Amino acid sequence: MKNNLGKHTENENETETDLERKAISSLEDKRGQTLSLFDKAWMIKHADASLTTVPIHITDAIAPKSAGGIHDYYSNGDYWWPNPGTVDGLPYIRRDGESNPDNFDSHRMALRTARTHIAHLAAAYRVTGKEAYAEKAVQLLREFFLDEATRMNPHLLYAQAIPGICSGRGIGIIDTLHLIDVPAAVEALKPSPALTAAIYEGLKLWFSDYLTWMSTHENGIEEMNADNNHGVCWFVQAAAFAWFTGNEQMLSFCRARYKESLLPGQMAQDGSFPRELARTKPYGYAIFVLDNMVTLCHILSTPEDNLWSYTLPDGRGIRQGLSFLVPYLENKAAWPYPPDVEHDEGWPAKMPALLFAGLALHEPAYIELWQSLDPDPVDPEVRRNIAIRQPLLWL
Repeated sequence: MKNNLGKHTENENETETDLERKAISSLEDKRGQTLSLFDKAWMIKHADASLTTVPIHITDAIAPKSAGGIHDYYSNGDYWWPNPGTVDGLPYIRRDGESNPDNFDSHRMALRTARTHIAHLAAAYRVTGKEAYAEKAVQLLREFFLDEATRMNPHLLYAQAIPGICSGRGIGIIDTLHLIDVPAAVEALKPSPALTAAIYEGLKLWFSDYLTWMSTHENGIEEMNADNNHGVCWFVQAAAFAWFTGNEQMLSFCRARYKESLLPGQMAQDGSFPRELARTKPYGYAIFVLDNMVTLCHILSTPEDNLWSYTLPDGRGIRQGLSFLVPYLENKAAWPYPPDVEHDEGWPAKMPALLFAGLALHEPAYIELWQSLDPDPVDPEVRRNIAIRQPLLWL
């Protein structure tokens, strides 16, 4: 994963055009990628909206059923509903694929909203050099992760709790998948004086502490060993946070597990992911797991250990996964499996997998498909299942 960041200048005689030209030139990398792949007007529109947002805090919403405190993230499992056979509705029962709208999701939405604003602002800063974007992004980062009165504690002990059954589960670690955008945003903000050394080091410490928790606590270990999309998403997070904090040991561990566990244990010979196809929302889950497998290849690949070209002895690799799914992204009507029980109409949307794979594998058709898809899906579950809002930050 590369960040070729431009250097901030404090020369007051430089015009906005000069700043923008320097910022744009910094996007050039060894493969000749340019800003032309991205819709600059779309980025600026979203960043301008983010400039007016009030700071978002985990402490703004109290979770009445949480076993933790106001700084502790809390959520409920999506598919769990009150038990119709008991007076108090406990213990909750599971209805796969059917999200309970009455479950507590305020912390989840706060986390995702903060991440989205930070990513939009950082991307706009990178292409314009305007300090206002960086200053607002740093304010949001500081208040969400660092300030004692409003910070989120770096653990997920109480994520995806099930009333009447448990106060939190390992499966809940998928809730922080959206935080993978934050390290990329922070790196893009480094040229700004707003991102002081103390704030930068504080953010690195937060993500280091969270990575330590998710790789040593029993909930994290349980999620790490999950044999479906949850395991994949654990490794996506671990890889992104290890990249940010310079944890080479964890990066090596993630590469090994991709080869030894994720790929052979989850991908079928035809490139599909059978555990996702067996769900009540096979189309959405197939997109979701492949998007995250591709993100792993993007973060973890090095010239010496290129996961883009890695294949098992029987030929399974990321190309196989893309070859299976991309035709159904191009023509959803050809999808041979049942439609998703919910949110089917929201797919496909603009997943970064197509851009990353198109660039790495020299497949311009993937990039063209990525450019043609909706960057602003309104369906809440579709938005939840796209972990990266600003892929520009990842290049």
